[in-house]
Amino acid sequence: MGTVSTTPSEEARSIFAELGYTVSGSGCELRAERKWRVVRVTAADEATELPDSGELRCFVAWMDAAEDLRERLLDAKPDYDWAVIGVDGSEEYEVLHPSVGPSLLA
Repeated sequence: MGTVSTTPSEEARSIFAELGYTVSGSGCELRAERKWRVVRVTAADEATELPDSGELRCFVAWMDAAEDLRERLLDAKPDYDWAVIGVDGSEEYEVLHPSVGPSLLA
């Protein structure tokens, strides 16, 4: 991976804002709201402890770590709906859902 000037949190904030969400919070934990939907957004890496509960969760990681994070979530079988966004610092991202793997390249 080359020089990256943004963080996964900044990438997540930008992605959700472009999708029309109001994003609040700072650091590794964000809250994205749109209409009735509230998504808890976590910038994650291999050391991130996965939450035990929640409703809608999105984890954001560098592209080269996103699939491993998806596998960790599949193994953990959390009781919430989740997705992983793999970012690369160049405004491109990939969304990985539990059952389908890579599903969107923006």
